[in-house]
Amino acid sequence: MQPVTILVIEQGLHEVPFETALFGMGCFWGPEARFGGIPGVLRTRVGYAGGTTESPTYRKLGDHSETIEIDFDPTLISYETLLNVFWNHHYPNRDAYKGRQYLSILRYRNEKQLQDILRVKKEMEATLGEAIETEIAPFESFTPAETRHQKYYLKRYPQALEQIQAFFPNLEMLVNSTFAARLNGFVKGFGSRQELIAEIEMWPITEDSQQVLIDKLRDMKW
Repeated sequence: MQPVTILVIEQGLHEVPFETALFGMGCFWGPEARFGGIPGVLRTRVGYAGGTTESPTYRKLGDHSETIEIDFDPTLISYETLLNVFWNHHYPNRDAYKGRQYLSILRYRNEKQLQDILRVKKEMEATLGEAIETEIAPFESFTPAETRHQKYYLKRYPQALEQIQAFFPNLEMLVNSTFAARLNGFVKGFGSRQELIAEIEMWPITEDSQQVLIDKLRDMKW
């Protein structure tokens, strides 16, 4: 009998209506872990955006920046909340960066996101006492980074990966998994095991699937 993969276990999560946000806030490994640990965030993936160079890669970024793309459930977490996380966890002024690779950027997908950005930016500037220089523009494109960069911190725990290998027979499955996003945040210190268990009990997946993930989480050794 073939093991049940994460695609089956998380099926209900992939049916949830979602919105997408794109942030650039320096090296993309840390932000993916931070946002991956937030309830209401469904999926995280790192990649390249903001430039015009075709087919960017980690070694040949051209004029792109390292970014994170986030799918989130707007009934559980607002875009405004995500913006506050974004601006509270990096220095958003250009003199902090060398070139475009680690530039502070935002790409909005609709008018509502733009209005939220302008409102929160104004509030943050009042708090900081200085202008925010984040590059803000409409969304153009996003190129996913190479597989080795996705869920980077989780991959630094090979023992943990071995224990969930049956869920993820292909490591590319980590990219679109909510469970993998939470584990990537957990190993970086975002959220506790008990908090994650409580959240899983609220996920829109079958009770059997919830129990499979909870049992695995309780038994995992790092």
